[in-house]
Amino acid sequence: MATYNREEEEKIEGIKAWWDKYGTIITIVLATMVATIGATQVWKYYQQQQAQQAADLYALLKQVQSTNDVEKISDAAHLLTEGYPSSGYAPRAALIAAKASVDAGDMQRAKQQLDWVLNHAKEPEIRDLARLRLASILLDEKNYNAALRHLSAEHLDSFSGLYADLKGDVLLASGKTEEARLSYQAAIDKLNKNNSYFNIVQMKLDALGKSK
Repeated sequence: MATYNREEEEKIEGIKAWWDKYGTIITIVLATMVATIGATQVWKYYQQQQAQQAADLYALLKQVQSTNDVEKISDAAHLLTEGYPSSGYAPRAALIAAKASVDAGDMQRAKQQLDWVLNHAKEPEIRDLARLRLASILLDEKNYNAALRHLSAEHLDSFSGLYADLKGDVLLASGKTEEARLSYQAAIDKLNKNNSYFNIVQMKLDALGKSK
């Protein structure tokens, strides 16, 4: 049996007293730290798996896209929007599906797919593009007020020329020629003169003649 001198016994008693007071708390803290570290590693692995699966599905969608089969494209996109809605691939998939729907003449489905992008996409560029395409569909449907509402929403400056041009189309179609002229001029002011699209907008503006 081990024997201790008086000083050693006092140290041991002090340690015992300290452990009796703080031991339970320390055990809980250590257990929590271990659990947290483990949970973090599991979460990172889960996120990596999710990202890889989303990437694989997007690659599949790109393959299906070449078939021009709107049902297959929509189904492949649906797997991404439903299974991996927070991934960057999902809104891109919805844009692809929306274009296929437009090409197939299914405007209702295209609008639903573009609405999904507006409600879920995190990247402003993707949302701005979806809003532009949705406004174009609404113009074709002669739903001018809804189209203008989307085109008047806040957007990146890089889209200003395109938004102003389409807004001019909507205004012109609704009989507001003077407002359309101003919108086309705003588009001209924003578009790069070396861009071939600049000349198209300039032709629209010239076709309206001079302001009265």
